Amino acid sequence: MVARHGLLGAAVLAAGALYLIGGFQLSAEAGYSGVGPNFLPLLVGVMLALCGVWLVWEAASGGFRNMEEPSGAESGDWAGFAWVSVGILANAALITTIGFILSCTLCFVLAARGFKWAEGVRGIGVRAVAMDALIGFAISAPVYWMFTQLLSIGLPGLTSTGWL
Repeated sequence: MVARHGLLGAAVLAAGALYLIGGFQLSAEAGYSGVGPNFLPLLVGVMLALCGVWLVWEAASGGFRNMEEPSGAESGDWAGFAWVSVGILANAALITTIGFILSCTLCFVLAARGFKWAEGVRGIGVRAVAMDALIGFAISAPVYWMFTQLLSIGLPGLTSTGWL
């Protein structure tokens, strides 16, 4: 178990190193906000490297001593994973056709179905799907309006009005 913890720490440290390498290859020229495009990758790289070092140190000093046994199933639920994956892929495929709000709502409905499936809830009624759709709409619509109306960032819409 301790060896796996060390491998996890080494993998996180390697990911941090890759972010740092990529960040140093980007332009450091400051944009309108005073930071350049390399700022965020460098910040993420430093944080990942620190976490990786911490995880390696934990593994070398005896592992995660107070860690409880994991709960849940022995393996992942592939059908639930498929529902969530289809939701993400449908969102990517349909966002320019049906707009941000409706494609994100569909993504939410399919992802919620996948999580319910993974919990063992196989039968689902029209009311539950409608509730998931309303929740998805209630999340995606304000996000869309905030980006398009307040921040003036163009997202694909269903109409040219900027409200749907």
